Amino acid sequence: MNRKLILLLAIAPLAACKSLEKPQSKADARADMAAASLRYTDGSGIAKFLQEKGGVRGKLWLQVPRKGNYAMHVHAVGKCEGPDFSSAGPHWNPETKKHGLDNPAGPHKGDLPNIEAYSDINVVVDFFLPDVRLKGEGGMLDADGAALVIHERADDNITDPSGNSGKRIVCGVINRE
Repeated sequence: MNRKLILLLAIAPLAACKSLEKPQSKADARADMAAASLRYTDGSGIAKFLQEKGGVRGKLWLQVPRKGNYAMHVHAVGKCEGPDFSSAGPHWNPETKKHGLDNPAGPHKGDLPNIEAYSDINVVVDFFLPDVRLKGEGGMLDADGAALVIHERADDNITDPSGNSGKRIVCGVINRE
């Protein structure tokens, strides 16, 4: 039941996620969107990404194992081999900055706000990656792809390399739609 609800929630906003500018072809439209099916041992989720002016807008629908805070990052490699998801590589960091949204020498391009799951284990999170492109030179979806990874604890937003966020518990390869 929860998976069906998550899927329904994932599909409904897609109608609203159309680019404000009309794409020239169906191929152009697909190139401006991406998605990740998230997996872990006791749950699932989905993330959608849409190229906009100034960056990439994302939305995440996820069932987490418990209430609390979780770190969320884009990782540099589009692989999610369990059980530890280390195949996803480090955080996506094409500008070689320090980790953390609060770090004066950062952040990584793949640093995202924490997920807050206080009232329910089913969460919906909106986020924005400023100055990021899905495709093209320096884009998130380069030759080895990218993955969205959720960590077991909140990110402290400053400690290199991953904000003391603990092990990787959820991973999804980000694919063009």
